[in-house]
Amino acid sequence: MEKPAGSTAGAAAAAAASSSFASLRAYGRALAETPRRLRRRVGSATTTYEEMSRLRARSGSDMARALRWPDLVGLGLGGMVGAGVFVTTGRAASQNAGPAIVVSYAIAGLCALLSAFCYTEFAVDMPVAGGAFSYLRVTFGEFAAFLTGANLIMEYVFSNAAVSRSFTAYLGTVIGVDTAARWRITVSGLPKGFNQIDLLAVAVVLIITVCICCSAKESSVLNLVLTSVHLTFILFIIVMGFWRGDSKNFTHPANPENPGGFLPYGISGVFNGAAVVYLSYIGYDAVSTMAEEVKNPTRDIPIGVSGSVVLVTVLYCLMAASMAMLLPYDAIDIEAPFSAAFGRSDGWGWVSNVIGAGAVFGILTSLLVAMLGQARYLCVIGRSSVVPAWLARVHPSTSTPVNASVFLGVFTAAIALFTELDVLLNLVSIATLFVFYMVANAVIYRRYVTAGSTNPWPTISFLLCFSFASLSFTLVWNFAPPGRTKALLLGACALSAIAILQAFQLLVPQARKPEFWGVPMMPWIPSISIFLNLFLLGSLGRPSYVRFGCFSVLAILVYVFYSVHASFDAEEKGDLHKAGDTQSHPEEDNDGSFRA
Repeated sequence: MEKPAGSTAGAAAAAAASSSFASLRAYGRALAETPRRLRRRVGSATTTYEEMSRLRARSGSDMARALRWPDLVGLGLGGMVGAGVFVTTGRAASQNAGPAIVVSYAIAGLCALLSAFCYTEFAVDMPVAGGAFSYLRVTFGEFAAFLTGANLIMEYVFSNAAVSRSFTAYLGTVIGVDTAARWRITVSGLPKGFNQIDLLAVAVVLIITVCICCSAKESSVLNLVLTSVHLTFILFIIVMGFWRGDSKNFTHPANPENPGGFLPYGISGVFNGAAVVYLSYIGYDAVSTMAEEVKNPTRDIPIGVSGSVVLVTVLYCLMAASMAMLLPYDAIDIEAPFSAAFGRSDGWGWVSNVIGAGAVFGILTSLLVAMLGQARYLCVIGRSSVVPAWLARVHPSTSTPVNASVFLGVFTAAIALFTELDVLLNLVSIATLFVFYMVANAVIYRRYVTAGSTNPWPTISFLLCFSFASLSFTLVWNFAPPGRTKALLLGACALSAIAILQAFQLLVPQARKPEFWGVPMMPWIPSISIFLNLFLLGSLGRPSYVRFGCFSVLAILVYVFYSVHASFDAEEKGDLHKAGDTQSHPEEDNDGSFRA
């Protein structure tokens, strides 16, 4: 029986009147209730059913399921293989690993694959566009998801702005133009670092924004074209390196007084090098945000995510080997290793222009994939009501989150217009590593804890203890002076972590088994991922932590003064899962997983 129009209008008016933002007086009352609302919403976790049905319906139209595993592999390659590899390779080889940079890339690739496994289990079980935000919301609750998601989006925006400005610089090297002097407009009235207007960077961001608004499939095709061209340049560089290089450079330094051999800095240098180059793998997490647009998630997502990481690892190892053959490790230019290597050879300077052209295409692909991912993150955050709901809308014609794409595109372009950000900002991504760490914790928690029927404290205790042991190892590695005492402390930390892990595996049974695809060797692989991400976080510098702290404080303020009240209102109106409601839905299995 249809409701009378008057009753519908009355209900809408009542909902508006009960909103925390209906008036200043209503907002004042909401602020007075902030402690109670925080207690109610901070730990409120959703269910897989809610993420897959009710919350997804808040976007209006559905995203089109048009992607297959080749699209995902292409997006993974485009997101990871950017301009950063041309910088990190030289720095890690010269200062950390020497010729063993090849091994560093292999270790970093293994680490990335372990994290990719954790993402894959969630993406297959819950193919929604929210990525890590949705994964953390169903495990650790609203606040943990909001804090990590907000940091990740801010990191995306700032790094994309930096990369778009680097596009101007790399394009200038290709065509032989001093872009800083001729293509950027200097405004004398603005402070240094904010006084160079880069209109080309703005144009690149806005063009990519238009592209990702059109269609996910069309964006994937564009990415495949750009990535194919970029890979052609990379393969050319690899072939030239092996052709022009000399295998004796693997063991003989340019200066005989420097340490020689394949491991001039020892085993510790190899791992330090892996920590540096691991940041070149960041980007595969954006593939998981496309899960809602994949035709066959159970088959395509594991192949797409893991396959792209494996292919990128092979490419990086070949690039590192070719560079190690071109020059001895102590003669490598840390800022532009490949360009400088060919630039010093008579008659081969043109190769430097080719490398610059490859970097230009790498910048475009990494920007395209990153902006696709950030828009889908924000879209799903909008579904949860912690940001304005209009950001969650999916356009009925294009089946893409147009509002979120345009909002973040304009925001990124505004920053890229005048802010002088170094291209390395894209690499030092503390928020991304923190999210990897949280997702690894979440996949263990989800396997061992079922809401309402499993005691969560054994699992929580394990995660805290193992993280503490891993953090202790990281601090000793970075700050203890070399010697026997350091070796003993590292051994004690490692043995403690292994003992904690083994005891947890023997004493705590798994509460659920994944229906389609799960991380193998549970809980060892995600635990190793936890350790590696903490270890890599320890390798980052102070500016990264300052930026992360500022973003986190800003996110907490937004949550306390806006998000918690908006989600509380949505819960009261029945739009969100009620905190503490553990009742399962008919479409869910007993363990909370969604049954298609």
